[in-house]
Amino acid sequence: MEKIQSGELSEGDPLASEEELSRYYQVSRMTARQALHGLKTSGYAFSEKGRGTFVTRPKLEKNIMHLQGFTEEMRQRGMKPSSKLLEQTVRTPDEDLAQRLKLDASDKVVHLRRLRLADGIPMAIEDSHIPLKQFPGLDRIDFAKHSLYQTLRERYGVRVGYADEIIEALLATKEESELLTIPRKSSVLSIMRVIMTTQETPVEAACSRYRSDRYRASIRVPMTAIE
Repeated sequence: MEKIQSGELSEGDPLASEEELSRYYQVSRMTARQALHGLKTSGYAFSEKGRGTFVTRPKLEKNIMHLQGFTEEMRQRGMKPSSKLLEQTVRTPDEDLAQRLKLDASDKVVHLRRLRLADGIPMAIEDSHIPLKQFPGLDRIDFAKHSLYQTLRERYGVRVGYADEIIEALLATKEESELLTIPRKSSVLSIMRVIMTTQETPVEAACSRYRSDRYRASIRVPMTAIE
């Protein structure tokens, strides 16, 4: 563990086998096996049949009960967030999107498609749709450099109340695999959300696809009365 955390062992480096660990540290094979198992369960290693055990980065825990923007979340983790703006357009919403944002058929939305990175590593793809009539001038802001939620809060005075979310495990498309630099048909954590203000006004409909080798969702479930 110390060699991994210090950077002496990097992601993808092979770890010693049970036999090698047992001999080097003069411990039993059972103790060596438990040590490797502990690294795997804590997210610092993975095994491939016939090849051995290798170093990996532990997954980030995404608390789905805590509504937080990507930029703020990565900074709190001590990581450097950045974005690659893939698309920024103004479009007419389809029927489903208009219903989720409570818009008329003639209303327009700003569509942002961004690749989100932490310490230069692709972590997620985000598609956001924001009603333009509520936020004039939003389409002229460069969201490769600015946080969407910070902009809504500081420039437009938005006070977020809550979000309705749908979470699914999906297979990445060819484009998503290439953008996230993951193998074809890898699983991704998909989170669809509608952000609501404290006045029950929808301000964003978004879909985020997180790479599952870097993320896992966590939730605390309160105890309820059992009858």
